[in-house]
Amino acid sequence: MISHVLRITSRVICLIVIASFVIFVVGQTSSASQGQQQELASGTPNASTEVPAAKRESTLHKTIDEASSRLTSPFSGFTSGTTNQWIIRGADTLLALLIYGFGLGFLARVLSIKT
Repeated sequence: MISHVLRITSRVICLIVIASFVIFVVGQTSSASQGQQQELASGTPNASTEVPAAKRESTLHKTIDEASSRLTSPFSGFTSGTTNQWIIRGADTLLALLIYGFGLGFLARVLSIKT
């Protein structure tokens, strides 16, 4: 019984972390595209063409980001020396998938064998 709960928990956590990373990637590529379009329209490179990250976000988006942030917070020490958001989000996602996906899945398999 507990192995079944662990498997479901593992899958739900992995889906939340992956969904958050996909939302991050889509937001970053969208803002990069808009920044490039603004640069081309103005004809001069401008460092301040970034689109603010605090755009209107849906409640689902906020909920997924908050849940992912809580789930990946134990791994923040690994990326504390960098300010690159791609490295931070990528490393946090990979570590969460390893620990929660592989780790909980392995634990569930071990528990199901012993019972």
